[in-house]
Amino acid sequence: MKKTVAIYALSLALLAFALKAIEYQLLIKDASTEIFVTIVAIGFLIFGVWLGRKLTTPSLPTNSHEINHAAIAHLQLSERELEVLQEAATGKSNQQIAESLFLSIHTVKTHLSNVYEKLEVKRRTEAIMKAKELNIIS
Repeated sequence: MKKTVAIYALSLALLAFALKAIEYQLLIKDASTEIFVTIVAIGFLIFGVWLGRKLTTPSLPTNSHEINHAAIAHLQLSERELEVLQEAATGKSNQQIAESLFLSIHTVKTHLSNVYEKLEVKRRTEAIMKAKELNIIS
């Protein structure tokens, strides 16, 4: 950020010196101060608008949607366990997860139990929170 500000400040200063240097030769003999100040003011206005937009526009994290495959491998989570965990993270009940993945409710409970054990948690909310921290689910 400081580098960007320094570059623009330097370029505006160079522009000011260039305008002052050619002031006496070509452009501005009668109204030199007014035009010079106007050009510098326009430059600072453009820079201020650009900087304001850059500072106020929220930037999204780039790696938040990338799945951490190393953590999945380390925890030895199966694909089905990940699917069940992803469905649980959307707020679905065990019955809804079973219906959407074409499993029995007992299988869903078993997968969730395995996920809890592998993530070393006791509750569904803890498992979802830990999985999101590890970027296992989106």
